[in-house]
Amino acid sequence: MLLCIYILDEKDFSKRQKISARAKLNELFSQLEDCDDEEQAHIIEELYEIMEEMDKKVLRYVFTGKLCDKVYRMIEEKKRSMENAILLLKRLGYFCAVKNVQMVYFGKASLSNSFEKLIIEENEKKEGKNERLLVDLCECFALLFFCSNSDELLSIIMPCLLKVALNKEEDEETKKEVEIALLALSCVSSLRQELYFNEMREIIQHHQEHHNLTRLAYQSAWKFLMNRFYRDKSLEDVIANELHFVRETTRELEELAKYVDWKRKDGDEREKETMEELILRRWILAIYYYFSFSKCRLWNEEFIGLFSNIAQLLRAAKDHYREICKLCIVTFTKVAGNVSAMIDYLLKGGAVDAILEEIQQSTVDDQISFDCLEFFYAFSSRLKIKVFDERKEAKRREMKRKIFEKMEEEGCEDIITSFCEILDFLKGKYNRQLSLDISDYLVNV
Repeated sequence: MLLCIYILDEKDFSKRQKISARAKLNELFSQLEDCDDEEQAHIIEELYEIMEEMDKKVLRYVFTGKLCDKVYRMIEEKKRSMENAILLLKRLGYFCAVKNVQMVYFGKASLSNSFEKLIIEENEKKEGKNERLLVDLCECFALLFFCSNSDELLSIIMPCLLKVALNKEEDEETKKEVEIALLALSCVSSLRQELYFNEMREIIQHHQEHHNLTRLAYQSAWKFLMNRFYRDKSLEDVIANELHFVRETTRELEELAKYVDWKRKDGDEREKETMEELILRRWILAIYYYFSFSKCRLWNEEFIGLFSNIAQLLRAAKDHYREICKLCIVTFTKVAGNVSAMIDYLLKGGAVDAILEEIQQSTVDDQISFDCLEFFYAFSSRLKIKVFDERKEAKRREMKRKIFEKMEEEGCEDIITSFCEILDFLKGKYNRQLSLDISDYLVNV
């Protein structure tokens, strides 16, 4: 009963938070219509502070097609300067991109068409071209929702943003400009894989040697490569061996984890997400996508260290950071389901131990229970595949024995079996494939 009341309170809080945020934003937007540029800039700073506090659920709720239309109308009616409109939208796009919120309404709004036209017109100017305005327009367009397949638009936006991103000066203002440009570039997915890959490789390699980028900028550069990777698996050699994806990711996760308060006191879960937490999530997603696209031909023991790192994050996140917890589990599931992956590295890296611990305490969380079961299904399925090489087959049988003994020692067979009655419910709730045979989740010798 107490659990039900807590869940209802959380839902009520979330609803009130959304309504409050929308009311405050509508009030500030109304004020924008009847003030001069200086006052508008002040109000935009207030809006910026509100946006910074919002989580992604509130962002999705508050920023709708109506808001985009309101901004467009205010620009058309000269109630807001173009410069202030761009400043507001660029900051909105920044938070949406960092928090992984797609502004689907922007692509359908008149404002999007207006920005496309402005970008092309500004770029075509022979004299008096405003380079700063062009950069701001390109960043706004990419950050908010880049869905254009226009070769003409791409040929303007990409070189414009890359020119900013390639700036290697290390003063704080330049670093921030580079960060925003790389974040905007990381949002662009509608692009042939071979375009601009070399430029991004140069940016990553320079950072690895000189450490000139912010953490968000560096992660965004890798996200740009991942967007190319899923279209071209031949990039695996460059990503794994030349740019050292596993080594770099492991180090970044270790550093970011130091800045997360994993032991927040009761009641603190409603505080805003820190930038470190947001970037940490983005890295875990990058790892997930790597194993989604990789053929896993380039294995070495660095992966054990990476899996150990993710297992530690899973344990640290289990009490207050359930989304990070989920991302860790589904990443391990993706590895286990990759037929080329060496899943003994999951065992050596502590992934199996961490998920065994998690499923024992996840009985009140359907989502985590479902994710754990998916992992055991993928892991068990891999261990059941016999191989013709005698040495590898002996290794597979030995791994099965170790997992069996561990699960028996922890009493995990009984825990997994206890989910038998709700398998059909979980399958329907999450609308994904889930075996109804409990033996598919167990490892037997």
